[in-house]
Amino acid sequence: MFMEKPPVIQVEELSREYQMGESIVQALRGVSFQVQKGDFVALMGPSGSGKSTLMHLLGCLDTPSAGTYRLNGQDVSRLSKRQMALVRNQQIGFVFQTFNLLPRLNAMANVKMPLLYRGRNSRVDEQAREALSWVGIANRAQHRPSELSGGQRQRVAIARALVTNPAIILADEPTGNLDSRTGAEIMQLLSQLNQKPIARNGETPQPRTIILVTHDPQVAQYAHRILHMQDGEITND
Repeated sequence: MFMEKPPVIQVEELSREYQMGESIVQALRGVSFQVQKGDFVALMGPSGSGKSTLMHLLGCLDTPSAGTYRLNGQDVSRLSKRQMALVRNQQIGFVFQTFNLLPRLNAMANVKMPLLYRGRNSRVDEQAREALSWVGIANRAQHRPSELSGGQRQRVAIARALVTNPAIILADEPTGNLDSRTGAEIMQLLSQLNQKPIARNGETPQPRTIILVTHDPQVAQYAHRILHMQDGEITND
């Protein structure tokens, strides 16, 4: 019998509360949604709506107060810190507004970092060069971040996110530090990576699932689906 594959992300009644002095703040209130492999989803909402909290939970940077989060069918809601670090390294690629590149390392070395955390790998250099080629910046492999433009730095950050062949890419305001023209170029790149699966080493090409946090409606339009958040809840799914 044919068995339907589970969604790459399945969130059920996810909540997160924080103790602030004598008060309890409900950052997320019973959020539920699914993301299929190859989806491109934008999270939008005003400051304090819960989108950053949700992104931290999806990225296994935090654990929920209640509810369930399954990534590729695995319940990651209650993993230990060590187990979450392993999931982050193996299944999640991050792209940040501030790039988060190590300033003393060149582009190649920055892209290699997630692979080095995994231990021995004779193909580290080859895989890093591949990732830099995917984002169109292989010719800048030996340049440090200070020698790159903002758009080039973000391309390096995207290559670093892609190099481990993750199940999902989480992009937190990836155009926030870029001018409008460069931001559009970065969004076009993310859209292309999502629409055109990357083949590597003879493997079957895998679609890139992307979840994006943005406050910019023009940026959100690149996504297939927009989830609007307000007061810790998704208001339109």
